[in-house]
Amino acid sequence: MIIHDISQEVFSSAIFPGDAKPTKRTILSLDKKIPDICQLSEITLGSHTGTHMDAPRHFYKDGKCIDQIDLDKCVGHCKVVAASGVITVDEMEDLLKDGTQRILIKGNIEITLEVAKILTRMKIKCIGVEGLTIGPLSSPKEVHLELLGQEVVMIEGLRLAAVKPGNYMLAAQPLKLGGLDGSPLRAILIEE
Repeated sequence: MIIHDISQEVFSSAIFPGDAKPTKRTILSLDKKIPDICQLSEITLGSHTGTHMDAPRHFYKDGKCIDQIDLDKCVGHCKVVAASGVITVDEMEDLLKDGTQRILIKGNIEITLEVAKILTRMKIKCIGVEGLTIGPLSSPKEVHLELLGQEVVMIEGLRLAAVKPGNYMLAAQPLKLGGLDGSPLRAILIEE
């Protein structure tokens, strides 16, 4: 079994414009002249820092929060594909014709509203991308509304450069952060 870590390191991760920059502070230290009893740190970060998952609450006032996400959507068989540019409806239908329910897209891509509608029509459980957002960077709202409105799990900020296209087992659970709109996560692919 081979495990591929497809997550960003949090403190050096790319940040979406306007998001909080992650910080860390040592509260207790073993490096002091008279060491504290243990090492303990405080962290501050946005709910969409690094590799993260969006919850419907991100765009819907009464949408499900991240702790209410069905984990079946983010754990299970998955297909990794490579693409670039704007993905067309025909390309996405072709990628999903084998019944794929979880898809991760490697490359600098853009998902349009029309493609998002294909994903919801085909009842996709999860889509993940390497970019800071799913949808056009300048106006991602419509794509988010379509996908999150149908409770499609969205993972953004993946790192897939070292992963070959193919079939894997995905484990990408969000932190159980009650009432929040998103969560950083540690995503892995398992190759058997």
